[in-house]
Amino acid sequence: MAENKRTTGRQPTVVDDRQSGSGAIFFNRELNWLEFNRKVLLEASDAANPLLERVKFLSIFYNNLEEFFMVRVAGLTRQRKLGVGQVSPDGLSATEQLVRVRRVVMGLFQEAGELWKKQLKPELFSNGLKFIGYQNLSRTEKNALTDYFQKDVFPILTPQALDKGRPFPQVSSGSLNLFIELTDEAAKLYQARLKIPDNLPKFICLPVEHGNLTRQTIRPKFSSLGVKILPLDILIGHHLKDLFPGYEVTAHTLFRITRNTDIEIEEDEADDLLVAVRDLVYQRRFGEVVKLETMADAPFRLVEQLVKSFDVENWQHYVIKGRMGGENLDIISGLDMPKLRFPTFRSKTPKVLKKSKSFFRILRKTDVFLYHPYDSFSPVLDFIGQAAKDPKVKAIKQTLYRTGDDSTLINALIEARRADKQVTAVVELKARFDEMRNINWAKALEDAGINVVYGLVGMKIHAKLCLVIRQEEEGLKTYVHLGTGNYNPITARVYTDMGLLTANQSIGRDVVHLFNVMTGLAKIKNYENLLVSPNTTRTEIIAKIDREIEIHKAQGAGFMAMKVKQLSDPEIIKALYRASQAGVLIRLQVRGVCCLKPGVKDLSPTISVTSIVGRFLEHARILYFQNNGQAEVYIGSADLMPRNLDRRIEVMAPILNPELKTMIFQEILMTHLDDNHNAYFLRPDGTYEVVAAKGEVVDSQAIMTQRTRDFQILEKVDN
Repeated sequence: MAENKRTTGRQPTVVDDRQSGSGAIFFNRELNWLEFNRKVLLEASDAANPLLERVKFLSIFYNNLEEFFMVRVAGLTRQRKLGVGQVSPDGLSATEQLVRVRRVVMGLFQEAGELWKKQLKPELFSNGLKFIGYQNLSRTEKNALTDYFQKDVFPILTPQALDKGRPFPQVSSGSLNLFIELTDEAAKLYQARLKIPDNLPKFICLPVEHGNLTRQTIRPKFSSLGVKILPLDILIGHHLKDLFPGYEVTAHTLFRITRNTDIEIEEDEADDLLVAVRDLVYQRRFGEVVKLETMADAPFRLVEQLVKSFDVENWQHYVIKGRMGGENLDIISGLDMPKLRFPTFRSKTPKVLKKSKSFFRILRKTDVFLYHPYDSFSPVLDFIGQAAKDPKVKAIKQTLYRTGDDSTLINALIEARRADKQVTAVVELKARFDEMRNINWAKALEDAGINVVYGLVGMKIHAKLCLVIRQEEEGLKTYVHLGTGNYNPITARVYTDMGLLTANQSIGRDVVHLFNVMTGLAKIKNYENLLVSPNTTRTEIIAKIDREIEIHKAQGAGFMAMKVKQLSDPEIIKALYRASQAGVLIRLQVRGVCCLKPGVKDLSPTISVTSIVGRFLEHARILYFQNNGQAEVYIGSADLMPRNLDRRIEVMAPILNPELKTMIFQEILMTHLDDNHNAYFLRPDGTYEVVAAKGEVVDSQAIMTQRTRDFQILEKVDN
């Protein structure tokens, strides 16, 4: 069991003025999400975490916040400007939410800046990673940097003058820029904008002992004294005079804007969805400005000009006291310094998969359950690769949402098509921020002759499914993989996700029907086993909640447990409230947004909510219903949010093997619910506090990492 690593530096979150009134029965979605991101920031401040892992948490915090503005704040801003009278479930208007979001975000920026300046930067310095300014460089180092600037940076830079004939150019969302003030010999004022290039290293490392420039930013060659690290924007700022010969640079400041990226596609009017999505990706870079960031030491006249140029209101302007573009710190957190990282962890392959080279032989005997990253993701790719080569396999159908840059899966599907199998790929082009990658994969698949389908109008296909149809002696047989996460071997190393490989024919029939829905014109109201959005997921979950209420009223001891990423659907929350008021014990673990108020007298007295933020990103979804001893366990892709239940194709799949069902409940779900090491407790007033360890420390992620027994049961599946 891991030691408790809590320190006094990890304090409970303080939330004030979060509800619109005492009668509100929901937490505000946006404000609750900010509290989730505050937990990420607290991980960065936790001295018990290795130093580079703390830097990683800080970069994640900044990246999360940037996406929050691009999507959520952008949506609220649009509502406000259009005068939409819609209010959130907790009764707040768009304007009220924006006011409170700004108040919280300003505090978070302040905390993050102080954390970097007073803790992380000094600790990095003492460990040989010395962030410095130009004044801290030796003459030899300055000469090396000047040489680097002239040869590798200067030719790429494009200064843009600003005047009546050349107005402020389009500035892309998220880019770092310098706003520059200059004078000529006649003391006439000029202005210019300079973008910090995206395709150059964000940080430059200098070995202290030798003074020679090392351009490796991921694995710098350390001397015994460490390295000096200079941000690229500081190097460029120091050499601005080289870009404007004949002028004097009188002032400059770093700035960044964030634009609305939540642009909708009018699919009914799009003749070619591929072209429409490609256009959307371009438009996103230049959507409406929702946030302007300037540095705290920026001259007022330059800030005033930027506010005017981007037509932002004062509440959209944020003053940064730390590092602007803090998400780039992930470069530093990835440095090859094992002593400053979590201990190396290697995923394992379940023993049952080592006993036979044939997935089909194994799956005829037992379901195979995988819990990533503790179990390797390789078996999933191997299953698809084996199906591609097996001469008895007649067809493969696959959903693709976020596959990343790894081509293993794509190559397997192409190989299957070349082997004359029927291959269908349902590619979700509208996977936010992965659109261009998915477009490229879709084109590669189409070029190979694969039947590529782009999903349904008005729906995102978020289900994680692979269907293999194989010719066997008794006829065609289905083999299925259902997952809670994407077919992405990179994220599978850091996201906790679950997958089920099964030859259960009733599940296979459901998946066959669902693919027909996604690719054809089938309408299926009910499935034998699966819960499928938008048809049945919400209604079936509520029906199971109501069933637990009736069982509890008749016999007592009603119990439910859920582990999800997000919980914001009003109807499901109300059903959980009804169950709690009836006396059913309910334990929830919600990593991110939770709009349910737990532990409120006469509303939710028997509901508790925890949230885990740790080394791995909790991404799995598990639903458990005690059902009077006939327990039901579901895993799947759906979060309990309106968008997932109404506007996406999602799948929650039952665990039908009794022993496996018990194991998932007792050894995974309950272990995480009992976590008192990485867990935060959500209080009735909306504050989060760390779960205090009483007795034995339960670190669920460490327990899963150290687990030696597989989650497999070698028993024939009942079809």
